[in-house]
Amino acid sequence: MAGEEEKQEGKGFTVQDRRRFSPETGEAREVSEEAKGFTMPGGGESVGESQSKTQPSHESLPEINFSTFIISLSTQALMHLGEIANPLSGKNETDILVAKQMIDILAMLQEKTRNNLDTGEETLIEDVLFDLRMKYVEAVKKK
Repeated sequence: MAGEEEKQEGKGFTVQDRRRFSPETGEAREVSEEAKGFTMPGGGESVGESQSKTQPSHESLPEINFSTFIISLSTQALMHLGEIANPLSGKNETDILVAKQMIDILAMLQEKTRNNLDTGEETLIEDVLFDLRMKYVEAVKKK
């Protein structure tokens, strides 16, 4: 059996406990640089190294501006209206009260930013609010 274990070690990968706290004592423990990733089959680079190459760093994320923020809030409202599937469950779920709250937040942002937006941003928030309000009315009638 010892010979088989040695063969397995050369071909596979090693798994190291990377938990921040010790399961026995519950105290914080130090994690070595080696424990930050595990070796891929074939002796490749560790998972931590490969993830940093494939996943964008925080510096390369797109800039958040007013328009992307409004689109984000409107997407959440659409999800709560049942127009878009919930990304966690994959199902269209309806929560009218939360949808109304999201629409009210967008309306508040429109009011608080009045005369401080460029024409594109102003048009965007007006159009988004109009569409969401119409979908809200349809959803309330269905219920």
